[in-house]
Amino acid sequence: MPNQIPAIFLDRDGVINYNRHDYIKSWDEYVFLPGVVAALKRVARSKYWIVVISNQSSIGRGLMTKEAVEEINALMRAEIERQGGRIDAIFYCPHTPEDHCDCRKPQPGMFFQAASELGIDLANSFFIGDAVSDIQAAFNAGCKPVMVLTGLGETQLQNHQLGETIPVVEDLTAALDLILDN
Repeated sequence: MPNQIPAIFLDRDGVINYNRHDYIKSWDEYVFLPGVVAALKRVARSKYWIVVISNQSSIGRGLMTKEAVEEINALMRAEIERQGGRIDAIFYCPHTPEDHCDCRKPQPGMFFQAASELGIDLANSFFIGDAVSDIQAAFNAGCKPVMVLTGLGETQLQNHQLGETIPVVEDLTAALDLILDN
């Protein structure tokens, strides 16, 4: 496809907002990480699609409904847009690891769905995540990974061998600086 556009894919929990071990089950539990909205405002002016790719196994575990996740995502998106940023699309996997689906990260299904629906050039796209499964998903989808130390990032790096040299940065602001300044 000659008119494909690159994307900056973002994990949600741990990259955009604080991660909770008991899942974010309502907007009242949702808290943006420092600097995220300003960073997303900066990237809003870029050539990239901005796409959230998120595992939401709380649905498959029966802890919340798809409608509740979609409401949180809609409120997140509205707040980002209210402050001058943008999120072009949100894809999430409702399955548990035991479901062995093709959309749950580290599988690349959500990336392929986004590429198909939005005309994304995966080879020139980035995925910013805070977990080893995010990095694996980026490789599996043919994207360039960037690991942030927010969320699970710092612990994940201490406990796992990534196998390849990838950029590791403090937070979403630093990740976007790395991508946009090159």
